[in-house]
Amino acid sequence: MSRLPEGELISEVQSPNGTYTVKAYLTNGGATTPYAIRGELNFNTVNKKPKNIYWNYREDKAIIEWIDDDTVLINGHELDLPNEKFDFRRK
Repeated sequence: MSRLPEGELISEVQSPNGTYTVKAYLTNGGATTPYAIRGELNFNTVNKKPKNIYWNYREDKAIIEWIDDDTVLINGHELDLPNEKFDFRRK
């Protein structure tokens, strides 16, 4: 997931305790490829590089909801952070 296209920032939501921020980007693959959403986890309290945690095709919006300080729901996919990822290519 490290080589995904950057895309255009469409949403960002901070975790309840401020440890993380999830940023969602809309990527456009061109005329023959549908839109996709890339989700990036940013670490607010430690000095770590952001990492891709979400990649799904055929989506053009991102609904991000925090369940608790370490669990996020992105377009219906629940992720336990900081280690879990969703990638439609690896279902």
